[in-house]
Amino acid sequence: MTNMTARPGVEEQREPDYRFTLANERTFLAWQRTSLGLLAAALASLHFLSDTRVVAYLLGGGLGALATVTALGGLMHWRRSDGAIRRGAPLPASRMPELIAATLGLIGVAAAVAAAVAAGIR
Repeated sequence: MTNMTARPGVEEQREPDYRFTLANERTFLAWQRTSLGLLAAALASLHFLSDTRVVAYLLGGGLGALATVTALGGLMHWRRSDGAIRRGAPLPASRMPELIAATLGLIGVAAAVAAAVAAGIR
């Protein structure tokens, strides 16, 4: 018996084991929690570094941009993973961990330099 709803050239998707779907959802939510934490750090830097506006805006802007990229990247990764799970294909790789680590490293170095400069000015 053939599947009448399948289109030529389109891979058939099946309903996967619910545990895989739930694990993928938990991973997506972890990305969203990371994004919220970065957004909170961005707002905190804007609030508590208000005496050094340039540093506050650079640090807050960088963290806010990273929060946005993390939220959207988590959504895209969840969609790609869900599609792969439903097709029975290998899970896609993600560059998000490297991106977040590199960006936070750069922001940390910039913040340390800014703190050293500010301490030398006073």
